[in-house]
Amino acid sequence: MRGGISEDEKKDRARRARERLRQGDHGHRVRREERADGARPGIKEPAGEGPEERTRLLDRLQPDENRELPPIVWDAESAPDGPPWHYDLSEEERAAREEKRETRQEKRDRLKQKALDKTPDKLRNPSDLQVRFRTGVVYTAVTVICVLAGNIPMVVMLMAVAGICAGEFFYMLRSDAKLPNEMLGIIAAVLYPLSVYVAGLVGAMLVSLALLLALLVWYVFWLRARIPDVGVSFFGAAYTGLLLCGLIVIRVSLPAPWGGICVLLLFLSVWANDAFAYLVGSKIGKHKLAPRTSPKKSWEGFIAGLVGAVVFWCLMTLVPGVSMSIPQAIVFGIISGCMGVLGDLAESRIKRNSGFKDSGTIMPGHGGLLDRSDSLFLTSITAAILLVVGGCIPYAIF
Repeated sequence: MRGGISEDEKKDRARRARERLRQGDHGHRVRREERADGARPGIKEPAGEGPEERTRLLDRLQPDENRELPPIVWDAESAPDGPPWHYDLSEEERAAREEKRETRQEKRDRLKQKALDKTPDKLRNPSDLQVRFRTGVVYTAVTVICVLAGNIPMVVMLMAVAGICAGEFFYMLRSDAKLPNEMLGIIAAVLYPLSVYVAGLVGAMLVSLALLLALLVWYVFWLRARIPDVGVSFFGAAYTGLLLCGLIVIRVSLPAPWGGICVLLLFLSVWANDAFAYLVGSKIGKHKLAPRTSPKKSWEGFIAGLVGAVVFWCLMTLVPGVSMSIPQAIVFGIISGCMGVLGDLAESRIKRNSGFKDSGTIMPGHGGLLDRSDSLFLTSITAAILLVVGGCIPYAIF
């Protein structure tokens, strides 16, 4: 309520304060003990405060009739709806705003109705499973086409994925009382795949350094920014953009088309991990994997997901240019599968802390793009490290 508290509330507060002073409780803990005969001992006066000090405090709390109180703009009964910064709207402005809101809603309804009129009858009112299946088919088809089309289409796809995921990440963190710099974070996330494709790991280091310097300038000159906001901005860009650069490393290490096939097998291992874990966990899953973070995940589904990931890692040994044995593929598949589950749990923890069920609505039936890519982030960078350090693919780090 603008204009401060009411006069009645001030008098009520003064009355309660005087009552506390009379009882001996004005900012100090008072100990009262019952004697054996039932009589109460006297109240101990705090050091340096006697009856005179208490009298002065009482006089100070007495309402001053001559004091000018700030004008009351709104009282509890006449205050309009909404937060205080909307109280100064006139009736005409409020009516114009409501009219704009109704106009936008009418446009949305007309667009939805046009789309529904053009939809065949058999596709109307689909079930949740049908929506998930159709969205998954579109997502899978776009991914396969971009991965196999060449280096540039895949880099463009990863840049788009990084930018969208970064936007969803910062949107959730803003609801968790954080103030990240979304513009710098999204730009850096988009530039990470391009920089690694153009200049390798040196490009990623340059983008990280530029992002850090830009965030420091922002922190110094924007006084509302806090150190946690700087950390969230940097983490969001690295989480959604830098981790995806492992796919670029794998792709450029092998000649066409085998680099794209190797990356596609890595995608399939992530999808198999999720699909096997969901199917087995929903049927026979009884032992919870992380009940507080993701209650639906089970140890049975976790093991089944690792099996699905290992199968496609073993197929990766057949790709020309990949020097990897079957035992290596099994170990690498288990490690990358664990990293995929860890990435999924990390994103679930972020959503739970922020109070979100889904990170977005860009993929009907699935939620946001970050929900579909959370397992891919850690899996891609882990697979690149395992393949390069293990000598399975030729790649010059510097």
